[in-house]
Amino acid sequence: MTMTFSVDRVDAATSARRGWLHTAHGRIETPAFMPVGTLGPVKGIDPEELAQLGYGLMLNNAYHLYLRPGHKVVADMGGLHRFTGWSGAILTDSGGFQVFSLAKLCKITDDGVTFQSHIDGSLHFISPETAIEIEEALGADIIMAFDQCVALPADPSTVSEAVRRTTLWAKRCRDSRRRSDQALFGIVQGGLNRELRLASAKEIVDIGFDGYAVGGLSVGESKKDMYNMLDVTVPNLPGDKPRYLMGVGMPENLVEGVARGIDLFDCVVPSRHGRTGWLFTHSGRILIKQARYVRDEGSIDPDCRCPVCARYSRAYLHHLYGVKEMLAARLNTIHNLWYFADFMRRMRVAIAEDRFAMFRESFYRTQGLEPEDVTACADAETGTGRGRGMSK
Repeated sequence: MTMTFSVDRVDAATSARRGWLHTAHGRIETPAFMPVGTLGPVKGIDPEELAQLGYGLMLNNAYHLYLRPGHKVVADMGGLHRFTGWSGAILTDSGGFQVFSLAKLCKITDDGVTFQSHIDGSLHFISPETAIEIEEALGADIIMAFDQCVALPADPSTVSEAVRRTTLWAKRCRDSRRRSDQALFGIVQGGLNRELRLASAKEIVDIGFDGYAVGGLSVGESKKDMYNMLDVTVPNLPGDKPRYLMGVGMPENLVEGVARGIDLFDCVVPSRHGRTGWLFTHSGRILIKQARYVRDEGSIDPDCRCPVCARYSRAYLHHLYGVKEMLAARLNTIHNLWYFADFMRRMRVAIAEDRFAMFRESFYRTQGLEPEDVTACADAETGTGRGRGMSK
């Protein structure tokens, strides 16, 4: 089955839209957030748990799976769904960003990228054709074209060259695909340059893809710059195709992306923040390691219906985190994943009821934020700020 997409409601006051993504492994209501399972699973979470938390679509990373255990191994094991036991839909990142951000040595030409593995220093070469071969072997429902992402700030000539090469590679990815049961998304680049963003959007749309992604953001730029580039890019993407903002995951960024017509998001924020003790609530984030919670009998969030809030106190979670018990990371991650799934659900309801603008206003008020406080998701693990480069 080839992926199909439909929009059934657009908010009256914003560009927020609710729709459905149909895949061979289930139907996903959009806008949707994809948790990241870099090497297969979301770290510490069983596939059945992930489904019970409200997810039908997750992201796996082709670069990491290419290096370990190898895409041919995964193919021999029946593809990612059989290999991981995940029955929902999967999107694979092409690995382009990881090649540029994680590799010890990286040489980029129009032919492709030669790089050293960040794991053992071994030498590898990935071309657009190789990237498609890897993703087809992995067997995801949605695969991404190989692109070139540049770190910001970057001079216009560097960004222009990356846009040119991204377009060149996008055509080769489209031409080299062999499987008809996978959707292929193109990626728009252009840094923070309005003209280059517009040019990239036109070129990628002209090639023709099943969906379109906005890449090269959440790399440390200001929230104003991120949203300005979305304002430039999204209106120039086809309205009948899904739109995906790559590597963005703070709740305030999700709200702003949805308001501008984005349908899909991914980031490691729920799991990474869970492992470091940051928990999301309806009234803002809390850091569970703080001493104030040592005798706190309350749940993480009194308005949350997740299994963690139903059973455990802040005091117990504080204790688990303090003694480095592995259960702490699991419970924190489960809560955060529940929060994100419910957060997206509440946005979809608001769109359906034509009150997304009110939802946005209420969100900032209850979180104690002003729109000026919104910042892009920073990547503390790679130093790049890009969610796609983080570990699961």
